Order: sequence, then C-alpha cells, then structure tokens
Amino acid sequence: MQTTLEGNRSKILIVDDSAFEQRMLADLLSEMPYKVSVAFNGLQGYQLALANRPDLILLDVRMPNMDGYTACRLLKANPVTQDIPVIFLSGADADDDRILGLSIGGVDFVSKPFSPGELTARIQVHLNLARRQHAQPPPASAEPAEPEAESDPDAVLVNAVKRLIADNLAALPGLAEIARSVGTYREKLSQVFREQTGMTVFGFIREERIRRGEELLKDTDIDVQDIALLIGFNNAGNFATAFRERMGVTPTAYRQAIQKK
Repeated sequence: MQTTLEGNRSKILIVDDSAFEQRMLADLLSEMPYKVSVAFNGLQGYQLALANRPDLILLDVRMPNMDGYTACRLLKANPVTQDIPVIFLSGADADDDRILGLSIGGVDFVSKPFSPGELTARIQVHLNLARRQHAQPPPASAEPAEPEAESDPDAVLVNAVKRLIADNLAALPGLAEIARSVGTYREKLSQVFREQTGMTVFGFIREERIRRGEELLKDTDIDVQDIALLIGFNNAGNFATAFRERMGVTPTAYRQAIQKK
C-alpha cells in the first residue's frame, strides 16, 4: 500500500540558490502529497529534471552559474523535459521579468514573498492541467518521438538558440549574449551550431528573417516597412535587398504575385 501511495505522489523539483527558501518551500510542500527534490542552480536543476522527470518545477530566476531563464530555455528545447510545467519564483516583480518568463515557456510567475496558500493552489492547478494534457491521445498523424536521439546536448543547445532567435528577431542581442542566454559561450555555440545545422548562427538568423518576412507578406496586410522592422531590418530598403537576393524578387513584387493567384 505504501508503494502505491509513493507512486501516486507528484514530483516537485525546487530550484533555488537560497537554502532558506529551499527549506521553506520543502516544508510547505511536504505537508501535501508531493515528493520534493531540490537543486541549487539552474544547471543542477536542468540535470536533475533530465534524470528524475519531475511533474512540476519551481524555478528561481536569479541564481549563480545558470539563472532560471537559461535553465527554462534548455528545458523547453529538450523533448524529454519540454512538457514539464515551470513556475517561476522571483523577488523581481517588474513586468519585463514576468513577460520574459512566460514567453520562454513558464506557465506561471509568482513574486516573492508569496502567499503559501496561493502558491500551493497554483501548483495544483498546473499539475491538473498537465495531467489532462497527457491524458489526451496524440493525433493520429503524430509520429512516435525518439527522445534519446533528440535529447543530445548539442541538439538541445541548438534548439534553444533557434527558439530564442525566432522569438527575438526584431531586437536580437549579439552572439556572446545569445550564447550566455543558453548557458554556453560564443566559440562553443558557433562550433556546435555549424556542426548541427551546416550554417553559422548569423546565416540562420538571415534565413529566419527572410522566412518570417515571407510569411508576413503572404498572410498579412502589414506594410513592407513595418515588416522590415518586425523581423530586425533597419529599414525597408535593407529588407528588400536581402529578400531579393534570397527570393529573386522584391517583397512588394512577391506580395503582388501572391495576391494575383
């Protein structure tokens, strides 16, 4: 009977560099039907998530070695951990922090100090949502996943970078900052990205900007100038030059040809 109860307990991973915060959260959750584990930084948390497959992660934002945002990017880029709900816990309450946390894959953002009752209620809500999602049968056309192959560390790193680029085309940071945002350094990222994709990071950025521009030209009525700014070009002229080099026609001509079909 004890084994059955243990098996039914949801696994919660606490990732926080403060021993005090860890103890407070562990004491709070130990009174509920949860099995709790802890990590002291984002990298350790990511590694424990891979090993233990928790049902939910409580993730602090500001931590040494690897912060919560970086850990979340890696978690969401790895097919083994991408479906685990992540609730950010942070002493920062700025809108930008909340928006960033949610945009990179967090399901919730709770500010410290928090109400124990509110936090446990949010945890239960997201556990229930995750259970319902997992209970739904996959689409008939879905191909079986190959998690062992897809969770190769280099592939995860590249997937995280691709998502970061796609989400920030209008205002991408430099290569060194992109590398830091996924827990690595510039030289390592350049090498791994070329090995995995056959192109440089900047080459991928150019391709992604043209691809996204093509989508916006085809599916929206947004002005060419505004599309250029949305995908990271300084002006419509630069966008037109890059688009023509890649597609053989200007953005305006491309849109006109689509509309005639």
